[in-house]
Amino acid sequence: MKVKIHQGRNVKRFREMRGIKQEALADELGQDWNQKKVSLLEQKEDIDPEIISKVSEILKIPEEAIKTFNDDIAMLALTNTKELSPARNNLNPIEEILCLHKEIIDLYEHQIIERKEMIRLLEEML
Repeated sequence: MKVKIHQGRNVKRFREMRGIKQEALADELGQDWNQKKVSLLEQKEDIDPEIISKVSEILKIPEEAIKTFNDDIAMLALTNTKELSPARNNLNPIEEILCLHKEIIDLYEHQIIERKEMIRLLEEML
């Protein structure tokens, strides 16, 4: 099952974490931008990669954070890993999300390895 990422929601989330208003982001994006256009951007599920690049530079976050962060996966991982990583409590919100994102990737990689092993065993049984 492929999880759909709402990139606009991610832009809004990270913008708010940085304490940046829509008007300020619009100013940084250039003369073609205004608050209304940023609001519309934050409603879009998919955003042009060039715009993601500009926004990530302004917000000082990796492009991948906008492209791949998902609430449901993050909450599941947070629920399953919070007690395993108490050192994260001292991180700022962006560092917390990036740390959590890495833990999610590690979790998926572990599941993939387990499934490959299961497939290998099933193939041997056939």
